[in-house]
Amino acid sequence: MLILRRSPLLFFLALPAAAQVPELKEPDLPLPLFAEVTPAKTAVPQMKEGTAAVPPPAPAPTAADTPPPIALLPEPDAIKTRPQATATESVVINLINKLVERGALTKADATDLVKSAEQEAQMAQAQAQALADTQAAVAAQSALPPLEPDKEEVRVTYIPESVKEEIRSQLRSEIMADSRSQKWAGAADIPEWTRRTGLFGDIRMRYDNFMFPAENSLIGAFPNFHAINSGLPFDLTNLAGTLPPQLNSDQDRQRTRLRMRLGFDIDLEDGFTAGIRMATGANNSPVSTNQTLGSANNNSAGGNFSKYELWLDRAFIQYEASYHEHGKLLVWLGRFDNPFMTSSQIMWDEDVGLDGVAFKMNQGWTPGFSTFLTAGAFPVFNSAFNVGEHNTSKTESYNKYLLAAQFGVQFKVTEDIEVKSSLAYYDWQKLEGRFSSPFVPASAQDAGDTDDSRPLFAQKGNTYRPIRNITATPGAAPGGNLNGTINQFQYFGLATKFRQLAWAGRVDFNHFEPVQISLLGEFVKNVGLNKEDMKNLARADAVVNNRNGGTGAWEGGDTAWYMGINVGKAISSFDKRGDWALGLGYRHVESDAVIDGFTDSVFGFGGTNMEGYSLNAAMALSKRTWVRMAYMSADQIAGPQLRTDVFLFDFSAKF
Repeated sequence: MLILRRSPLLFFLALPAAAQVPELKEPDLPLPLFAEVTPAKTAVPQMKEGTAAVPPPAPAPTAADTPPPIALLPEPDAIKTRPQATATESVVINLINKLVERGALTKADATDLVKSAEQEAQMAQAQAQALADTQAAVAAQSALPPLEPDKEEVRVTYIPESVKEEIRSQLRSEIMADSRSQKWAGAADIPEWTRRTGLFGDIRMRYDNFMFPAENSLIGAFPNFHAINSGLPFDLTNLAGTLPPQLNSDQDRQRTRLRMRLGFDIDLEDGFTAGIRMATGANNSPVSTNQTLGSANNNSAGGNFSKYELWLDRAFIQYEASYHEHGKLLVWLGRFDNPFMTSSQIMWDEDVGLDGVAFKMNQGWTPGFSTFLTAGAFPVFNSAFNVGEHNTSKTESYNKYLLAAQFGVQFKVTEDIEVKSSLAYYDWQKLEGRFSSPFVPASAQDAGDTDDSRPLFAQKGNTYRPIRNITATPGAAPGGNLNGTINQFQYFGLATKFRQLAWAGRVDFNHFEPVQISLLGEFVKNVGLNKEDMKNLARADAVVNNRNGGTGAWEGGDTAWYMGINVGKAISSFDKRGDWALGLGYRHVESDAVIDGFTDSVFGFGGTNMEGYSLNAAMALSKRTWVRMAYMSADQIAGPQLRTDVFLFDFSAKF
């Protein structure tokens, strides 16, 4: 039986030919048939510090130790140049010669088989040489002197395969992370628009506690105008037995709230970008994206783990361009962040977004001195297409707008002191309530022609007046109101116009960086308010709040101001654990200085006609998480007593 140790392939090729030969004798060989030439095994001692070098292994067998090659007939000349073969190769070649002689193989097939055998032999020899080199290197490594005890260098003579795989896996992960961040791996498989889109967001958990002293007024002097104006009109003839909806003034309230915001920044190229942001919220309030846990909305419905709502909070297109070496132009269109400089929240709550179009020009003049100009037009309210729902004759469209402009300067007094200041003018078009044409509402569903002049969102504090001119008729319903004794379905609008001058400023001291000290100030004057007109309305009983004792002379005002100091870093600039901020402020916001629907929603439970102080402290727990505590104390300015203390605790995270 013939066994081929070197090449199983040749064995299988030879089987068909061997089957055709009646008798095949083994040739006389100089070595046994099963002899193999194998590299000598060399013991590799364990590497220990201080051991001597191991002599190198014996060299591989040479051609002189092996029998000469056997010629392959019938081309002996062609074989003379080939290297001497090993013993096993000789057996294979002799076998191939015999197969050629008997016609079992063609010369071409035999030549291919010989070439394959030679290649295998060369590969085996190369592997043996590589092994010998490796053994010699390991032996030389073992002869190195031991490391000094105080050296940190570590030599590893053997790395297990598991460690190698761990290293490969770690490198693979790092390379893929770099490729994603640098956008150079698999670029062809990533949609092009994803490389131009950035994701951002934040989550905030809040606990707040509103505390009302027992001395607050309980005479019905705090109508909830938001509840009245956002629902059916209130029938004033029921005042003897039923008051209109009232604001809470005496019962403490605690709640836990959630805020989540998720947005995308999209690069549209050539200076254009787009922004989209979604946010939570119990309703469509412009001043809050908080969702009270346990309540699906501000009504009695919800709770019991009801799902919460998600609102479109921002959606805009922005254009940025340089019109000068030191000048930059920004344009916004859609719903975007407030572009005007503020130093507090006495006029604008931080959550307010503006609808419309705005632009901002920044111009640098000299090192350390620049100016900016911001302006825009913003639709505040647009009448519904079918306003006057139950009337065959629809009412005229009543659209409200805000036109605003702001000019500011920013300069360095010294290297450590920087000043920023601005002056703005806000012109609110048709925001005040209008007295309607005379009419007789037969029911609460009948509409007046100025109903759209009422604000559909309000907090508290502004002065209000009735806006429906209801005619007294002798008949009973549905055609009359018994001389005004029934069916007095009334809505309420703002009693004054709003034309505001607003100054905002801050001074930053950077001498103690990274700790910054900032002085903040803001002043607002409603130049559209005429105090004599307000007093006349009060005397005619056309003003329903902010009066002395609830029914006396009007006591409201047109001025608001704020002063404060912040120490540390702005919360928006927190970037590492331990960053902190402290703040102290005092504000005075009279009843009609600003619009109560857009001012701070937390201080004094939101709105105007309040003054008091606030304390804030915040600290970063990590690069992207922080906590904040605040305490605010507010007292009423005009009218019956309404004092409110607020404590809140925030835990926030951003990504």
